[in-house]
Amino acid sequence: MSVTVDGDKSRSVPDRVRRILHGPRPEKVPSLVGTACTLIGLIDIAAGVFPRFRTSRMHAVAEVLPGTLGPLSAALSLSAGVLLLLLAHGLKRHKRRAWRAAVILLPLGALAQFVWRHSILGALLSLALLALLLRHRGQFAALPDPRSRWKALANLVLMGAGSLALGLVIVSAHPRRVIGNPSLTDRLEHVLYGLFGFEGPVGYTGGVDWTVGYSLGALGMLTALTTVYLAFRPEHPAARLTEDDENRLRALLDKHGARDSLGHFALRRDKGVVFSPSGKAAVCYRVVSGVMLASGDPIGDVEAWPGAIERFMDEAKAHSWTPAVMGCSETGGHVWTRETGLDALELGDEAVVDVADFSLSGRAMRNVRQMVKRIERNGYTTKVRRVRDLSDGELERVRRAAADWRGTDTERGFSMALGRIGDPGDGDAVIATAHKTDDDTTASPYGDLKAIIHFVPWGTDGMSLELMRRDRSADPGMNELLIVAALQDSPRLGITRVSLNFAMFRAALARGEKIGAGPVLRLWRGLLVFLSRWFQIESLYKFNAKFQPRWEPRFVVYRKSRDLPRIGFAAMQAEGFVTLAPPRPFARRRATPAPRPCAHIITPQTEHEVRAA
Repeated sequence: MSVTVDGDKSRSVPDRVRRILHGPRPEKVPSLVGTACTLIGLIDIAAGVFPRFRTSRMHAVAEVLPGTLGPLSAALSLSAGVLLLLLAHGLKRHKRRAWRAAVILLPLGALAQFVWRHSILGALLSLALLALLLRHRGQFAALPDPRSRWKALANLVLMGAGSLALGLVIVSAHPRRVIGNPSLTDRLEHVLYGLFGFEGPVGYTGGVDWTVGYSLGALGMLTALTTVYLAFRPEHPAARLTEDDENRLRALLDKHGARDSLGHFALRRDKGVVFSPSGKAAVCYRVVSGVMLASGDPIGDVEAWPGAIERFMDEAKAHSWTPAVMGCSETGGHVWTRETGLDALELGDEAVVDVADFSLSGRAMRNVRQMVKRIERNGYTTKVRRVRDLSDGELERVRRAAADWRGTDTERGFSMALGRIGDPGDGDAVIATAHKTDDDTTASPYGDLKAIIHFVPWGTDGMSLELMRRDRSADPGMNELLIVAALQDSPRLGITRVSLNFAMFRAALARGEKIGAGPVLRLWRGLLVFLSRWFQIESLYKFNAKFQPRWEPRFVVYRKSRDLPRIGFAAMQAEGFVTLAPPRPFARRRATPAPRPCAHIITPQTEHEVRAA
């Protein structure tokens, strides 16, 4: 029976009693341990950096210990503190290896606290956390994340910068023991020498130079050892589609591909996949910064979706990844929330054009009609064909043009992009091309080719926009020209519906500009318009609206509201807006690019449109 206590109607008396008697719930332990690890790490660092108290009761005992034991203990405390800070996030994520390392470091830190600072309280805090870790060891069983050796370079840069900053604190933490008045340059030089194990220009009295030297040397060794460890440890590559996985997914798409316009994008080869126990459904995903991102709806029979979703959640739990789904349909959102207890938030709308209803006539299509007629008068022609109908030479030109006409250094796209053109398995894909013969045609490596759009299959009677590229010297309006050409030629190809783009927050933009919109809605629309200066949210919505589509809502599925910023950042990484990988300025560009992610979203940047996010 639930009883109100202190005005709290949401919690029963037995639940409160359980919390008092038994402490926090088991699922809260890793978060608590991670926070405690951060605090103890900071305490250990402070204990190793700042001078000890000479009034300690243990001082008389410490005087009979070997002279170098004190400085070594300070260096040990400092090292243990830094490593505990690095492990705190892994403990919060239930990582087994972080637990093992913390179990080793905590008693070493306690020993250093006792020997160097003579701090019984500091040692007891470390031992208390150690006892908590041992008691709840079953909570720390998560497997490692996908990783590469690029993390070694990132560690060298970050740890090097951190060691330099902390070294300056160490050098300056003994002002009464410094000989003379060294400048900032002298102190910085002393830190740099000390990190490599050499004596610097700053002098101390009373044996402090030993403490500073050991501490700086420990920081330098810590930076070197962690970098070497990350560089030579075995890689855990991210999951990729195997040939067998791809064949199984294609079989599911042959039967159920008409249900979701994003289904064919599951065949991206940089995604992993989990299948239902029956094999009749699958969920494709990619892991980015600890977030397990699924895209679109599950593939396959709707009745088998729960089994695939359960496998997805089990995989996320095994690695302590944050589960999330980007761009699922309303039906998919209902199934995900029902089966997992996750929440769903409307992310935007997909523009879908029914070919039978499309026409250039009428006032609503006046701008598109005029633009297309003007471009055609300028001598442009279009071709709309299946990929399998292109010759090898023409397909090669299309590939090279798509790579060279890309507007950004980084390819963009994940949830609504395939990442390749002309693969033998994608013969049903559609390519629309714009052509114009002029004086520069013979000099161009692409001949008369001026613009490209690429559609992937959506079942047997639909197609979904995957890629748009244009020559920068072509006339404005190439996107309108090719989309109209593709829609007009769709009946010849047996296509009845075409998915164009995804417009984020379309409903808020549309409702916010109507008369009678409330102040909150107007404020939200104003913020979206402001953000459109960088992300072009409003312009994309207006471009889609030109073709009079019907709007299909798409959702993001998440576990907790506090996960949304992390999921958003991971999605931006997956889509190519944020790149954390080190640059490769000397990488050679291939004549025929390997399959790479491409953006499904087109973004108008001027009167004509350029493919962006």
